[in-house]
Amino acid sequence: VQLQASGGGLVQAGDSLRLSCAASGRAFTSYNMAWFRQAPGPERDFVAAISWWRGDTIHYADSVKGRFTISRDDAKNTVYLQMNSLRPEDTAVYYCAASWGGIVRISQRDYNYWGQGTQVTVSS
Repeated sequence: VQLQASGGGLVQAGDSLRLSCAASGRAFTSYNMAWFRQAPGPERDFVAAISWWRGDTIHYADSVKGRFTISRDDAKNTVYLQMNSLRPEDTAVYYCAASWGGIVRISQRDYNYWGQGTQVTVSS
């Protein structure tokens, strides 16, 4: 599966953005989908994940709970990340990722497919 992330931009603290990740190829419903982010530095941090098919299982990083919402539209082969009440510390490159079936996990090591990343910058 190939992933294409979009929707990043420059916003002010308190604003909202919605990221999209469009997947090409078949069997999108069989992939767990996730968002990670990387601020300047070596670490890529988990943000949110949603399980394959109906998305019955969702995980969030503590830092984004209550502000971010992950969702998927299997008819459009797309996963979304709605980001509200953005903070300067949310500034990062956001990556979408996919893993085939099984239990939805939060470690980047469990994801085989990655999009190219989209920059989100939040000014104070």
